[in-house]
Amino acid sequence: MARLIFREYIYLILIVGLGLMLGGWAIIAYLAILFNIRDIPSAFVNISTTILVSFLILLIIRYLVLLWASFNQHRENLRFTKKMSEIDFTPSVSIMVPAHNEGVGIEGSIQSLLELDYPFLDIVVINDGSKDDTLERAMKWAGTYRNAEVRVVDTGVNVGKAEALNIGIATSNSEIIVTMDADSRLEPQSILRGVSHFIDPEIVAVAGNVKVINRDNLLSRLQTLEYILGLNLVRRSQGYFDCVNIVPGPMGFFRRKVLQEVGGYESDTYAEDCDLTVKMLSRGMRVCYEPEAISWTEAPDTINGLVTQRYRWTRGILQALKKNKYALFHVKRAGVVNTIVLWYMFFEAIIWPFMNIFGNIFFLFIAGWYGAVNLLLLWWLILLLLDVIAALHAVSFEEEELSLVFYAIPYRMFFIFGIDVTKMLATVEEVFKVRMSWGSIERRGTIVKPDSKSS
Repeated sequence: MARLIFREYIYLILIVGLGLMLGGWAIIAYLAILFNIRDIPSAFVNISTTILVSFLILLIIRYLVLLWASFNQHRENLRFTKKMSEIDFTPSVSIMVPAHNEGVGIEGSIQSLLELDYPFLDIVVINDGSKDDTLERAMKWAGTYRNAEVRVVDTGVNVGKAEALNIGIATSNSEIIVTMDADSRLEPQSILRGVSHFIDPEIVAVAGNVKVINRDNLLSRLQTLEYILGLNLVRRSQGYFDCVNIVPGPMGFFRRKVLQEVGGYESDTYAEDCDLTVKMLSRGMRVCYEPEAISWTEAPDTINGLVTQRYRWTRGILQALKKNKYALFHVKRAGVVNTIVLWYMFFEAIIWPFMNIFGNIFFLFIAGWYGAVNLLLLWWLILLLLDVIAALHAVSFEEEELSLVFYAIPYRMFFIFGIDVTKMLATVEEVFKVRMSWGSIERRGTIVKPDSKSS
């Protein structure tokens, strides 16, 4: 315990130091920008600069809040884990595995479930009208094992992921429902760690920690950093307040009775996991995060696959917010914290991408038209510094490869800009109700193949 407290103080000192550093950088940036534009006789330049500097200060505050809240969540989770190690809490669990044309990885996923550290699991594989050999491969694993029963449900036709999950859930009587993707692989302790939070009767759902398993090219390595820095750091921070805004499809835990209460999954958005979580938050429910409930997923390794995925994510988030827009204005029902988090979703989905694109184009314009190249470099350098500091913080908490921090440079220079352009275009299409298919991502079968089938 003394070691734990010492480490917490070290983290606290680092966070305070980083805060002072970021604050100093904000002042320097503000003075430098004012100094450089004072001779530019343009109202547009001056107004735009004021807006962007204000946005930069808002970003710095955001990063500081993320660092502070994630530090506190990390500290509380360590203590919670120690407490739960002395308590036997193993409610009944059913794991839902919806699969549509996932023949390349379904067997590896099922095998990973049979290796989980939990007394007994009800594993339900839902074949959602697959055209490949998903059903045949899944059926090979149906049966009763030492600590699990594997059941395969066939929908006959493709009904969509949301309805497939509802069909699977309807076949189960377990207290806790766990959802995962068919292209994912869970760590052995994942279920035990995620389920432990339901000892608190007010917790209705738990978000797991999704990590990228294929890290063999630049694009997948950048997504590895993005999952750690852009997704899991945010979930860890929100977890401190029990208001995680998206329980991810590859690793989510739910109370069965709450799923029934909110109407289960719905098929009218492109992001059924986000929609379900937003419905819970809009009712003032508590959703937490468990960093040790780890699910490995295969990220897109082509530009086309990545763009397809992010189009769907962005439009799905916007659709979920639109469906539950009343929660953005009815603080009494959702609660102050949940309302703030829902507005934060709006900020990340729309405001931040548009401002980042505008900032890059504006400073490129200033550099080209007025020769103020130093302003462009200063803008990028400040954002890069924020990313590097947050990456160091997040990578250390995740106990990930330190080399990932170096990817913060290409991450800031072009990856985030490309993602933000995708978000902006997806937002425009959503506003104008442009039709979009669900889309599909080609799987490479990175999930480890099973060695053998043993009952």
